[in-house]
Amino acid sequence: MQAKRFLSALAVSLIGSAALLSVGGCEGKSEPAKPAPTAGEAKPAENAPAGDKAAEAKPAEKPAAAGGKKSLTIGVIAKSQSNPVFQAAKTGAFDAAKELSAKLGVEIKIDWQTPPSEDAQKQAQAIEQLVAKGVDGITLSCTDGNVLKAPIDAAVEKGVPIITFDSDSSQSKRMAYFGTDDVIAGQVVMQHLAKAMGDKGVVAILAGNQTAPNLQARVKGVKDEMAKHPNIKLKEVYYHKETPADAAAMVQQVQTANPDITGWAMVGGWPLFTENALDGVYDKAKVVSVDHLPTQLGYVRKGQVQALIGQDCYAWGHTTVTMLVDYALNNKKPEKVMNTYELPVVTKENVEEFDGLWTKWMGK
Repeated sequence: MQAKRFLSALAVSLIGSAALLSVGGCEGKSEPAKPAPTAGEAKPAENAPAGDKAAEAKPAEKPAAAGGKKSLTIGVIAKSQSNPVFQAAKTGAFDAAKELSAKLGVEIKIDWQTPPSEDAQKQAQAIEQLVAKGVDGITLSCTDGNVLKAPIDAAVEKGVPIITFDSDSSQSKRMAYFGTDDVIAGQVVMQHLAKAMGDKGVVAILAGNQTAPNLQARVKGVKDEMAKHPNIKLKEVYYHKETPADAAAMVQQVQTANPDITGWAMVGGWPLFTENALDGVYDKAKVVSVDHLPTQLGYVRKGQVQALIGQDCYAWGHTTVTMLVDYALNNKKPEKVMNTYELPVVTKENVEEFDGLWTKWMGK
């Protein structure tokens, strides 16, 4: 009876958490999701209990893990250590482990196996190493979904479930994806850029890693939306290493060589993770970017960036770890394969609402 009461309480908790979650946009829609007031309030899609909600359930007793285990280990593989969005995901993963350990009475450990910089082959090796260690699940952001398909499939065949976040490997045997609806994100970027440009001009797209499926989807979204604005023309899509220095150099070099560019659609915020990245650019072109890190907020305050499209980077880690623990303990898969959230839009009018958010996300 005690076990039944626990399972009942856990089910109520998970259902209650899922009811709070909403999908930021369905694939195939041309209309963007309505922006959430803050990224902390952005609601992940169904079946992903997030944040402090996990601590609300009070089971009748604290059970052991499935199969009599006293602990679970979840591997986390982000794209790179150097990108702060993945440090936020790391914080979320460790916070989820701490909260769920206290709630469930099962020690939940995180094995962080993220390479220093983007490298799909090192991610593949990390998957193999985690499987060899006998982890209970892996959450992964794919640098190259095609390269990682085989190691993902091999892990799943050996009984290790994988959930992707941020960047998917849609043709693999991964259990589910959690993150941004990237096509919608690209559309929202272009909508705000078109407005800032007065619906005319020449746009350059800053696109990061050419093999990253999430970034390619965002580029598609930008182009799809641009097609609705006949007086806006595409200059080029510019790929680069995903470091602040490389991205900033790319933007400044391209702008200098192409003074006709009057707008930048940045599908990632890389150059804005550093200071003075838009010197020689902001007075010539409007800028709209994905992400809303503290340094990016400074560009909005100064009027050098017209809008930022946020992502719930903390939930990348928190929600996917929660999903994997639920599967390990209860054999419960996420109800949906594709799980997304609403996208907050930061402008000069509301920028102060986002101040301090990343203090929590970075674990400070």
